Parts: sequence; structure tokens; C-alpha cells
Amino acid sequence: MRAKVAVIKTRPETVIEDIDGLVETAGLKDALPLDKPTILKDNISWHMPFLSANTTPWQLDGIIKALGKRGYRNVVCVENRTVVTNPVKGQRLNHYTPVLIENSIPVKSNFNPDHMRWIRYEPKAEMLVLHKVYPKGIYLPDYFFDKNIIHLPTMKCHIYTTMTGAMKNAFGGLLNHKRHYTHSVIHETLVDLLAIQKEIHSGIFALTDGTVAGDGAGPRTMMPVIKNYMLASADSVAVDAVSAKMMGFDPMSIGCIRIAHERGLGVGRLEEIEVVGEDISKINFNFRQCDNFVSRAGKLFWFGPLKSLQTLMFRTPLVYAFIFGSFFYHDYIWWPTVGKRRMKQIEDSGWYKLFQSYNERI
Repeated sequence: MRAKVAVIKTRPETVIEDIDGLVETAGLKDALPLDKPTILKDNISWHMPFLSANTTPWQLDGIIKALGKRGYRNVVCVENRTVVTNPVKGQRLNHYTPVLIENSIPVKSNFNPDHMRWIRYEPKAEMLVLHKVYPKGIYLPDYFFDKNIIHLPTMKCHIYTTMTGAMKNAFGGLLNHKRHYTHSVIHETLVDLLAIQKEIHSGIFALTDGTVAGDGAGPRTMMPVIKNYMLASADSVAVDAVSAKMMGFDPMSIGCIRIAHERGLGVGRLEEIEVVGEDISKINFNFRQCDNFVSRAGKLFWFGPLKSLQTLMFRTPLVYAFIFGSFFYHDYIWWPTVGKRRMKQIEDSGWYKLFQSYNERI
């Protein structure tokens, strides 16, 4: 079965209209039942206002307007918590607040018990690793069941998965704050989560923002590079495969894409994907996944010679030392000394100016 991925080249002046045409071409209405509530699962990899790391305000704005135009009325934005990211701060600093207010979109949080409960779930599909990582049971937020979901990732590299996109975006929504338990089997985890998504969601769609893409040690400490592309598909595997190809990676060399393809959860082979819109055959951004100080230390425990100490380091109170180290490094060392300077390098671009304009709406 062939999958379809729509790809466009866009610009700040037309991006909202371009998103509308993109999701139409990618088959949004066929993928998402109109009578079901729709979750917008944004991607806040970091609460700092760092373009390429997080869902962009125009990505969020564009998909909301496209949904409204097609009659989707029950739309909610869902935020998730990580051990090093504050979603409330991220929503504010990345200028989602004016978008949500302007479009009358409520926000739910899967860490707020007033919004949703975590319930035990028995997957119908055979799990690769989740049943071993969580032997006491797999727990999911009850709010996610029987609803459409739209993933809003950005095109960027990742220290653990080479690149990250629609498949990885489910990681934050469907697993609780102990999701770091899965890092040593991250690719298999993402495949398990995709299988679960297909069981619990009424429809799945992805809109990937590559207007400002992230090269290097993602998902936070990257080099933002202006590329002006956006992608959309009802197949999370296929849209990630096309994104990986454009970034310069072989999609089938990336574990989660290859395994998901082999298990029939999506299409990862480029020759089996219908790419409509832009011709991507000669596109190669030559991105390179690399590590930063924190990821080098982490990999010693997740994949390296200190792997036998995983339980001690990450399942006891010692984990808080690692969390604090990551938080301090990213927020108080890398951001003020490197991150701000990298943002300054693109502040004359139309995308940065559009980013700032959203903050001026309230």
C-alpha cells in the first residue's frame, strides 16, 4: 500500500494559506472523522523560544484555521510535561497563547488530574518493549481515547533517534513523566506507541514544520537553519521518512521508521511513498546528528559501558541529579551563551519577524 505525503515550499507572507492547501492535498478530511473531537498535540521540546525546537505559532495557527474552515468545531490543544521542560512557560514564550486565544481553542494538560486520568490499557497489538519497561501495566491518559489527533512536530535532529517527527511526538502525550525509562529501547517504544495510537484514536494526521529546521544535537541544542518547507500526511511513518530523506538521512536506517514499516504500521520506503507538491528527489540538507555535553553523559548509561547502572541512576532518587544537571546546562549555560546567539543569527529573517509578530497580538 502506497502512502501519500504532501510537501510545499512556503514563505512567511503566505504560510497560513499554504498550510490550508497542504492539508487539503494530504487528505486531512479523509483521515479525521468530522464528528470526533480533535487533539492538537504540539511539540514543546524546550520551553525556551528557540525556533526549530518547538511547534511554531504559524504551524498551530494554520492548522486551527484549516480545521475551522472544514467544519471541525471541537478542537483542543494538549500540553504534556517532561522532566526538563515547563509546558506553561513554553506555551507563553513560544507565542502559542495569542494563537489559542484568537481562535478560541481550550488547552488541556495530560499532567493535570482535572483534565484527564491515567488508566491502564491492554494493547491489542503485540508489544515489542513497553510491557517489559512497565511490567505493572501500560497507562494512558483517558482523554486521548476515541479522538482524532494531529501531531505538530518540527523537522530536526535528535540525540537518541537521529531525527524526530510525528512518531516521536506521541512519546510525550502517551507516556507519563517516567518516559525516560524507555530511552535504551526508544525506537521500539515509538513503534509500540504508534500501534497503540491506531487502536485508541479515531484518526491520525501530522503537519511537520520545516520552515526553520534544526541541525545537530537536537531536540534542543541545535543550529536553526531556514529551509521554508512544510509536510503533511495521514501516515506518521511516511511523513517522517520523507522528512528524514530531506534532512540527509536514509529513512530505513532509522530504527523506528524501519520497524514500523516492517510491522505494517506505515510506509517507510521512499519508493512506496507518493510525494505530491515539491520534488524532493534531489533535496539533501546534509544535516548531521551529534551530541552535546548532557547527551554524551546520558549515553554512557543508556547505551554505553555504564548500562548496568541504569536502574540505579534513573529509577532511584539519583535521577534528580541528572535532571537538575540537564536543566541547568540547557537553561543556564547553553541558552544564554549559545542559543540566544543562534537565534540572533536569524533575527533578520521573515520567520523570526513573524514569530515576534504573534507576541504582539495580545
